[in-house]
Amino acid sequence: MTKYTKDHEWIIVDGDVATVGITDFAQKSLGDVVFVELPENGASFSEGDDAAVVESVKAASEIYAPIDGEITAVNEDLEADPSLVNSDPMGSGWFFKMSIADAGQLDGLMDEAAYNDYLKDLD
Repeated sequence: MTKYTKDHEWIIVDGDVATVGITDFAQKSLGDVVFVELPENGASFSEGDDAAVVESVKAASEIYAPIDGEITAVNEDLEADPSLVNSDPMGSGWFFKMSIADAGQLDGLMDEAAYNDYLKDLD
């Protein structure tokens, strides 16, 4: 199951772990990503907290925790090759994995159809 936030993060749920990254819309808006600051394993975040930072040639942007949880893994490949965020934002460009503290929070996120409708409203 993939869900989306209004801040253009995606979250893929697999059991009680969620993988988080930014959408294709977000990476296109940012431009060429040159640096990624990832959270530390074991760090706990609440929904909406700044969890990571992505810097591009245009700007720096925070990546927010879409739900409450604890970081269980980070994508260390991004430190060596931040351009993965541009080339494969929904795949190898993921940022971190986190435990799901409250599965009910997932209900407050958008599915793909709702996210696509949200993008249309931004035009």
